[in-house]
Amino acid sequence: MDVDLKKLQRKLVTQTVADAATQELRRRIMSGEYPDDMPLRQDALARELGVSRNPVREALTRLENEGLVALKPYCGYVVTALSAEEIAELFDLRGQLEPELIKHAIPKMRPEDFEKAGAILNSYEVGLDAADIRHWGELNLSYHMALYEPSGRRRTLEMVRGLLANTDRYTRLVLTLDEGPDDAKDDHSGLLEYCRKGNVAQAMALTSDHIFRAKTNLLAMLERAG
Repeated sequence: MDVDLKKLQRKLVTQTVADAATQELRRRIMSGEYPDDMPLRQDALARELGVSRNPVREALTRLENEGLVALKPYCGYVVTALSAEEIAELFDLRGQLEPELIKHAIPKMRPEDFEKAGAILNSYEVGLDAADIRHWGELNLSYHMALYEPSGRRRTLEMVRGLLANTDRYTRLVLTLDEGPDDAKDDHSGLLEYCRKGNVAQAMALTSDHIFRAKTNLLAMLERAG
């Protein structure tokens, strides 16, 4: 079969640029730089990122699939805003799926998996200590996914990645509480230690508790804020 190498090369370059655009736009949403209901104009984003409209359009389509943006008639893409009920539902889904992922991941974990998770956790804790909220959501997502990915359960991983992306942009609000950073560090370091020791039951329980605590604290904050 004949292959148009130039066409294939252009396609690969576009996909690579779209990957980078997706990652950057996701980071901006999760950090709060792009707040809820903010319009996302493709031309303006393309200029900001220094790319053409095609990879931006692809990035927005991917983020729409993750639930971070929505395409509204006559308005174009906007950052989605979640109600308290929707946030609670997302956390409930996480509470069902993530303990199962950690259960299947631990028996397959290798030393390099622990090293990867440990490096992300170190960056996360440095950010917490420095009160650098810009990357909290992104690093939290990366840390949890690093622990779950050895499970090899691709469909569940895809769903959980989307759930984390949507909840972590709100979870960072909980980390602004006085006890928030300490609770997060204790939970995350404890979870990694259980994984290293192969303590599946304890890791599952801590994962569930971690998610439930974040949900409870976040909903309480939203209720106080009206």
